[in-house]
Amino acid sequence: MKTVVFDLDGTLADTSADLVAAANACFRGLGHGDLLDPMADALTAFHGGRAMLRLGFSRIGGVDEAAVDAQYPVLLAAYAEGIDTHTRLYPGAAEAVEALRAAGYATAICTNKPEGLAETLMTRLGVRGLFGSLIGADTLPVRKPDPAPYLAAVRGAGGDPGRSILIGDTETDRKTATAAGVPCVLVSFGPEGPAIARLAPEAMLDRYADLPALAAWLLG
Repeated sequence: MKTVVFDLDGTLADTSADLVAAANACFRGLGHGDLLDPMADALTAFHGGRAMLRLGFSRIGGVDEAAVDAQYPVLLAAYAEGIDTHTRLYPGAAEAVEALRAAGYATAICTNKPEGLAETLMTRLGVRGLFGSLIGADTLPVRKPDPAPYLAAVRGAGGDPGRSILIGDTETDRKTATAAGVPCVLVSFGPEGPAIARLAPEAMLDRYADLPALAAWLLG
């Protein structure tokens, strides 16, 4: 079965504000106040919790990896509490996935967000049922850009990796698609915007309304 696999953060949903809020909760707990800005530091948010912690600590005298390790569980707990406070699906995302499924495609999620958090978020956003499988950062011993999570996502949805594509928004997604030997589509509305075209994906996606036709073009 033809399969379309989606990254989550920055691809299906803009999660940056809630991610930054979780990091700032850590810094407030340490007495530093809010060290990250939800707008200016959105791109760092999509590189994960540890990246946000390192950025914050770099602004108060330097990065201490022991402090990053200590605060990471605190960040995850804070994020779990407010996981859908500001997060919204990108316009047309749910409708595009529904159209793909109606056209006979399998759909899946492959994310570097911990699986439990990803399951919770998709459920709260009301769209978990639109995806045949969900593979997170801790589902397997490896994570993207290793191709194993991607391949597991495709197979978990009942698809054929040789007839699949990855929709993403970062260099990690581009590297994952290359490692898996599949076409990569990068969104122009993610954290890096249209500049992500520098990674030379097989296609760019400017709006979700165009995805069904794009998938048909790439997968035949």
